[in-house]
Parts: sequence; structure tokens; C-alpha cells
Amino acid sequence: MQPKHRGQWATNLGFILAAAGSAVGLGNIWKFPGKVGENGGAAFIIVYLAIVLILGYTVMLTELTVGRATQKNTVGAFRQLDRRFTWIGVLGVITGFFVLSYYSVVGGWVMKYIVTYLTGGDFGLSHEGYFNQFIAKIGEPVGWHLLFMAIVVLVVLKGVSGGIEKVGKVFMPALFLFLILIAIRSLTLDGAQEGIRFLLRPDFSSLGVKGFAAALGQAFFSLSLGMGVMCTYGSYLPKNENLSKSALIICGLDSLVALISAAAIIPAVFSTGADLGMGSGFAFISLPGIFEKMPAGYFFGLLFFIMLFFAALTSAISILEGTVAFISEEFRIKRATAAIASAAAMALAGIGYSLASGAVNLRAPWFDFVNGWHMISLATWMELLTDNLLMPLGGLAFCIFAGWMWGVKNAVAEVEQGGKFKFYLKTMFSVSLKYICPAAIVIILFFTVGLGIGLS
Repeated sequence: MQPKHRGQWATNLGFILAAAGSAVGLGNIWKFPGKVGENGGAAFIIVYLAIVLILGYTVMLTELTVGRATQKNTVGAFRQLDRRFTWIGVLGVITGFFVLSYYSVVGGWVMKYIVTYLTGGDFGLSHEGYFNQFIAKIGEPVGWHLLFMAIVVLVVLKGVSGGIEKVGKVFMPALFLFLILIAIRSLTLDGAQEGIRFLLRPDFSSLGVKGFAAALGQAFFSLSLGMGVMCTYGSYLPKNENLSKSALIICGLDSLVALISAAAIIPAVFSTGADLGMGSGFAFISLPGIFEKMPAGYFFGLLFFIMLFFAALTSAISILEGTVAFISEEFRIKRATAAIASAAAMALAGIGYSLASGAVNLRAPWFDFVNGWHMISLATWMELLTDNLLMPLGGLAFCIFAGWMWGVKNAVAEVEQGGKFKFYLKTMFSVSLKYICPAAIVIILFFTVGLGIGLS
């Protein structure tokens, strides 16, 4: 039975939109189009969608199942099922801590650009110069980072149905609407036909092993897996919800955002002659330049960054909620205290990321088999630690535990609820959980950590 002190989703739609908001993040909107551009266009998309169906759906459903079966936060869930594996939940909380620490900094950058557009969109002579000068400052980027984190805290303080669910119901439909508007504008630009053909004609010769591994990594990381976030969200679900159907819808919405993002950006890139890229440089330097060359580019640039803000905020909310649920339930601390304290700690760590991104040359050691031990930027170190190491390790641990320790039978029983729900993908889920997903995640770790290839 659901404990009286815990939150619960008011509606299944609210849960779906909130969970989709958690999955849909900045990476869907600027990293996915770049990877499509680098790895054969339609060929990458086909492989990516197949991997989402098998890998993404399986890990997503596993996290939701563990959460609902126990009705506890991710640490409490593993303690209840088998306390020897409580460390898996702890790993998820630690991962979320580091992810939100730097994610909120980027969220602050997005807010800065929204204000820039609202005040006239004057980026000076160079978009690159504008961005580099901004992140090289000390006070302003930190200030935007703290403001973004404060907004996240305010939503989480309102609770599951009163804050998180309400934000998801408003922001996710708005995100889709804005993204579709930008895609329509991009697809109707002069010269966009080449970009459209690139998205529709698969070239598997351009994919290669690295491209396949990139699709594997993108599918995993874009769904916010490996942090226990979906486990926490699943714990707020009643027993009368169809977990398999919900997981499919969430994966489908996340993939749809990625596909529309590619349709919104790649034709515009072909039309304006810009270079496809990934990461902050592409989002904050190249894309504003692309919008500047488009008819009504000011309007669509503003829409794009508002959309980015929605994506960043809904993802950040889910990560903080996972930490707050852990602290408040495990240490019996008031929810408000847990939210403010954990957000303050994340904000403090985020200041280091903000400074390392431009103002100060902060560095940390990293190891891979190609380069051995070497020093890298603290900003890069935090991203590699979470995206390339801790998140896949968390996903791997979830799969091994659910597939081999807790057992596939127990996981399937939680999904089916005594035959109440027909689990049509039961065979695929069972095989994928025990064999395919662990093997795929080991491949991700080999490329990202062992060979030092960034795939996230």
C-alpha cells in the first residue's frame, strides 16, 4: 500500500508527461541532430530507434517496475528487495547529484539567451565571441545558474501532483508545439530539400562501428536512465497503471522529440550552409547564427531557447526529486528541508563547473586505455564521470539485479499484476533484461571509458 506521507500522481497523463519531461533533455535537441549529421543521417536514425525499442524500453520499464513494486525511493527500493544491493540506489543518487550540478549551469545559460532575445537579440559582431565572453565571466553565469536552481527547487517544493505533475502538463505540450513550429519553418526554407533527403535516405556505409556505438549511447543517455529517476517516479504510481504501456509511451515521446529536433535543425543547417555540431558550442554559437539567417529568425530563435528551457527544467526537476525522495524518506527529514539542502549542495558544486567552463582553468585527472592518466577540464571531467561512466554503470546494475537477483519472474509479475495487464513484450523484455542490455551497456562503457570516445 502507498504510504500516506508519500506523494502520488493525480493522473496517468500527468505521470506520462512528467516522465517524458524527465527523459526529454538538452541532449535530445542539440546532440541528437549532430550525431545524425555525423553518422549517415537516416541510417543512424533507424539504428537509434531499434535500440530505443530494445535497450531503452527495457531499462526504463525495469526502473519503473522496481519503484512501483516497493513504493520507495531508489535507495529504499533496493534495501527492501535485497539490502546487499542498496549501493545501486546510492550510486543513482550520487550520479544525479553530479548531473544536476552541471545541468543547472547550462540551464542558466539558456535563461541568459532567452533574456538576450527578449531585449533585442543583440549578440554583437560574433556569436562565438558573445558566448565565450559570457562564460568567461565569474558572477553572471553563476548568478543564472543559481536562479535556474531556485526555480527547480520551487517546483519540487510543491510536491509530486502539486508541482512536478502540473509543470509537466504545461511545459511538455508547449515544448512539442514550439518544436513543431521551428521544424515547419526549417523544412520550408530554400535549400532545405538536401537536408530532408539526408534524413530520409539511409547511408549505412557512413555509420560504421563508432556510429552504431554512438546510437547505443544516445538511446541510453537521452532517456535519463541509470540515475534511479524513473524508479522514484515509478514509486508514485498506483497498482492500477499499465507499466509496459507507460514505458513505451515515454520512450516514444522522447524519440519523437529527437526526431522532430533533427527535422528542425538539419534542413536549416543545409539551407544556411552552417556546420553541424554537438554540445554547447553548437547550441549557443552555431544555432543563433543559423536563426539569424532565417526569415523571422529572431522569433524562432526565441522559441528555440524557450523550448530548451522547458526541456532543461523538466529534466532537472526529476533529478532533484530523486534526491529529495531519498533524503526525506531515509533520514526522516521534512521535504522542504531536504529540497533546499540538496539543491544548495548541488548549486555549490555547479559553481565549480561554471568557473571551469570559461573563467578559471580548473582541471582533474581522467584515465582511459588510449591516453592513460591525463588532466582534463573539470567541466569535461564532470560530464564524462556522469554521462560516460556512472549512468551506464547504474543502468547495468539495474539490469543485472532485476534480471538475475530479484528475478525476471518478479519483474514480470509486477508489470502484469496477476493477469490484470497483458504484457505483450514479455519475451523480448525478459531476454533483453538478462542478456542484451548488460552486453550493450558493457559496449557503451568500452567505447566511452576504455577508448575515451564521448558518446553522450
